[in-house]
Amino acid sequence: MISGSLTLPRARPRSLPLLVTTLLSLALLASLVSLAPPSAQAHSPADAKTRTGLSWRDVQTGTDAQFRGLAPVTRKIAWVSGTEGTVLRTGDGGRHWKDVSPGGDTTDLEFRDIEAWDSRHAVILSIGSAGDSRIYRTDDGGRTWKQGFRNHSKAAFYDCLGFWDRRHGLAMSDPVHGKFRVLVTSDGGRSWKKRPASGMPPALDGEFGFAASGTCLVTAGRSDAWIASGGAAARVFHSTDRGRTWTVTDTPVVRSDAGGIFSLAARDPRTLVAVGGDFEKPDKTADTSAYSHDGGATWTAGGDLRGYRSGSAFLPRSAATGSPSKGVVAVGPTGTDVSFDAGATWQRVRRGAFDSVECTGDGACWASGSDGRVALLAGLRKA
Repeated sequence: MISGSLTLPRARPRSLPLLVTTLLSLALLASLVSLAPPSAQAHSPADAKTRTGLSWRDVQTGTDAQFRGLAPVTRKIAWVSGTEGTVLRTGDGGRHWKDVSPGGDTTDLEFRDIEAWDSRHAVILSIGSAGDSRIYRTDDGGRTWKQGFRNHSKAAFYDCLGFWDRRHGLAMSDPVHGKFRVLVTSDGGRSWKKRPASGMPPALDGEFGFAASGTCLVTAGRSDAWIASGGAAARVFHSTDRGRTWTVTDTPVVRSDAGGIFSLAARDPRTLVAVGGDFEKPDKTADTSAYSHDGGATWTAGGDLRGYRSGSAFLPRSAATGSPSKGVVAVGPTGTDVSFDAGATWQRVRRGAFDSVECTGDGACWASGSDGRVALLAGLRKA
């Protein structure tokens, strides 16, 4: 960027050489500016909102819990869950929160995933080995909770939940006896049973899932589901029959002992985005995203994110993203990125350090993270 101003001398009848010299100098300066890289020509990059039109607006929760579980229902109703057995619910867009934690022997649990359908009905998943992996359901806004599942296998570690509708859903565990374990419910999480392992392809040695944002398992349509992996591989498992049988495909996302795919976002049964990285190298940007336009049968390397990302979600169809059906947002401890082309390229959003992000059908996007932080994405236009 060239700063300051250049004053042209007044032309005089007998000063033609001076005028020619000045004009040539200006032409040279203009050509140098045009050859400079875009970053050198741009104005200060401090305000990313001017580039994406998006920014985060925090709401106060009154707690310092880390919220990796996030289930917004509308722009007004949202649930969050996290450390110390904490579950909160708001019905007024985050202005007020009600503590609806289960209490009892759950105060040391980490509720890493939550699914909700309205202000009364929700399901939560706690992580951990053996009996720490549990699933609870409430039908009265969190006033009471009933346990629907408690793990008794020392080898199982449940990471994520996903539902197609109010009754039918899945939960997934890290591999047990060499295969990812899948639970299924047909009564809204009140009870669960194991799917036979015969329909699941073998996991690789050292392959597992990440309980980072509740999006290592996602669903779409009437019967499609996907599971993301990390560790020894960064693969995506796909079922078209509600978890009875699965196929698996490799992706270009980085894989390592602390890396892989942390989050999947599904717009529909064909359009998906995968984000991740290495949480021990949170600033590493290469090979952190991929996208698929064929339901996960093949994956293409996406644009580099600004670091490791743990959560992702497609923007609402009512958002004015330039191409609404292709807008996707990804969050992590080093920031937020947004794509307007289904993960092919990414731009940064200000003040975006979060663990989880989810969007609602009425045009809102919520994010949650450490120190009780919850925010809504500003700049999304209504249809």
